[in-house]
Amino acid sequence: MKIKEIIVVEGKDDTSAIQRALDADTIETNGSAVSEETLEKIRLAHEKRGVIILTDPDFPGEKIRKTIIEHVPGCKHAFIDKKDARPKNGRGIGVEHASPEVIRLALKDAHLMVNTDAEDITREDLIDAGLIGGPEAASRRGRLGELLKIGYTNGKQLHKRLMMFQISRQEFAEALEHVLREEEQ
Repeated sequence: MKIKEIIVVEGKDDTSAIQRALDADTIETNGSAVSEETLEKIRLAHEKRGVIILTDPDFPGEKIRKTIIEHVPGCKHAFIDKKDARPKNGRGIGVEHASPEVIRLALKDAHLMVNTDAEDITREDLIDAGLIGGPEAASRRGRLGELLKIGYTNGKQLHKRLMMFQISRQEFAEALEHVLREEEQ
């Protein structure tokens, strides 16, 4: 399977994991301090072929993602859940530990983030759903992010990501219903 877009990853081990999963080109950021030279490569890749950002599901990975969003808007985003990014020994977290199948699914489900002021789902909706401030909020957000393919977020990020990915009220309601049904079992 060949992928048209160029995939932005953090390092060489991530590139190796991507290449085990499918035929794709990558750009490596080499850490969270993304250089101007790397941003220029990403800009060019975005113009010519499109870009999918696939960073580790941790703080440095989110920092890289935010830096790229700021400098190269219009990239697609793929996410791997933390549970799928852990090695067998349990130490560390990263794309390089994900199975080829998990990587293929994440790339298949890549989303385009757009800045929008249209607020289909409000912060109050998130509070009412128990996604912010309750004892189960973090686990519910994690499962919701998994179902909607937008990654794990804190409460504030969840609202922003729902808007940026233009998740409809119906998609949100269906995913939330699924999460709540799972809790009952």
